[in-house]
Amino acid sequence: MSDFFPLRTATMRIEEPKAFRHFSLSLVEMALITGVLVRVARSLVLTHGTTGFGYIAGTMTLGIVFILFMATAHLANYPLHHWLWRAPAFAGLEVVGEMITSLLLIWLAREPNGTVRAHFNDWPGMAMRVILWRGLIVVIWSLILAGIIQVVRTRFVKEEADDPVI
Repeated sequence: MSDFFPLRTATMRIEEPKAFRHFSLSLVEMALITGVLVRVARSLVLTHGTTGFGYIAGTMTLGIVFILFMATAHLANYPLHHWLWRAPAFAGLEVVGEMITSLLLIWLAREPNGTVRAHFNDWPGMAMRVILWRGLIVVIWSLILAGIIQVVRTRFVKEEADDPVI
């Protein structure tokens, strides 16, 4: 008999989720930390790297992949009908984390804005660009992912359930 169904309930063990899984359950923590890490990495890439297009495009692509990984890791813990509010909330909180970090970097005179340092009057425009691009990317990604999951569930899982066991 397997350990999933013990003879005596006193022998059952409750296992806590692993650290990253436990972390990924929290919308606020996951999104805010993602925003902070992306903004700090962006600042380092734009101020300490080369100015070649390939380098900038590659590192920005890695940043987007990181955001999508973190959003996927969070959304994977919940059913699809919760994604309707969780995906936009993740995007919004990620933007909040990025923009708070941006304010701190501007205050420390470390936030790049093109080839110069950003100032506080540059912040609203930077915030609108981040809301537009990061938010749009996360929401579109979650819609694509939800569509794929729904297709797999309706087409492939249903067919497997209908097949007779030989």
